[in-house]
Amino acid sequence: MERAGARATEASARCATARVPEQDPGARGGVRRSSVRGQVLDALRAALVDGDLAPGEVYSAPALGERFGVSATPVREAMQQLALEGAVEVVPNRGFRVARRGARELGELAEVRALIEVPVMLRLARSVPAGRWEALRPLAEATVTAAAAGDRARYADADRAFHRALLGLSGNGQLVQVADDLHRRSQWPLVTGPVHARRADLVADAAEHTALLDALVACDLGVVQSLVREHFAGS
Repeated sequence: MERAGARATEASARCATARVPEQDPGARGGVRRSSVRGQVLDALRAALVDGDLAPGEVYSAPALGERFGVSATPVREAMQQLALEGAVEVVPNRGFRVARRGARELGELAEVRALIEVPVMLRLARSVPAGRWEALRPLAEATVTAAAAGDRARYADADRAFHRALLGLSGNGQLVQVADDLHRRSQWPLVTGPVHARRADLVADAAEHTALLDALVACDLGVVQSLVREHFAGS
């Protein structure tokens, strides 16, 4: 911690002041009666990321309502929102089919995210002081913890929270919203393969977060550029 503080003090002289936005906490766990639609939506998003709702499968609102202990109405409302986000598609008189995402579509999402986020990150790397970057360390560490546990849903929440905080330093709320929507869409597909391999991918991705923060604190623009481009290339 002392070493991190020393890095922050030294690098701050080369950077300007910026504001760190408040963290947007994710919601997980059982469905509560208050804000039922929102709780169902969170539960469905977690199920999509975890693979509990399989790509190509059709799920009915009444069946999912029984699963969550609620009526079909909030499930339909939540599924309509997921349809707008491209995670599911409506199947008339049957329910909702979980979308299948191919490598090409995922690559396109990664490309668009990179076009938006990379130049912003490089601009911020030249202006944000080291202490502000260091304040985001807990968010990066949260991704590391979730990755080590192999908790894909918790990792997805922590991953987006970290990226939102980084981009939030730009002060552009519209940019943060658009980037977060693209980020969420890229998380929907079920990752296939052995469990240990999936966990290894998460761990490697989380390690890039901490490495990026180290480079930002040190104002090492060359490393920052390399890391952010590699991060999206591996998305």
